[in-house]
Amino acid sequence: MAKKQKFPHLLGSKWTAKQKTFGWRHFQVVNRKNEGEWVFAEMVASCDRTVRFWVNARQLKNDCLWEAGWKTLQEMQD
Repeated sequence: MAKKQKFPHLLGSKWTAKQKTFGWRHFQVVNRKNEGEWVFAEMVASCDRTVRFWVNARQLKNDCLWEAGWKTLQEMQD
């Protein structure tokens, strides 16, 4: 039986950073990389495609750092 893929819906997902990251809050996952037991996501800022960085996909589950989807500041405060 095939191994279950970690974070199967990661590619193309959208995220809002709780704090500005490289000057932006809204990001989309454009690439993923498996490194042994670790999964990494390449994040790209939605308003500036030149802003990109890799993050451990487990960090995206941290509610203090990230929120799934693109949220307004008002939605994040509610």
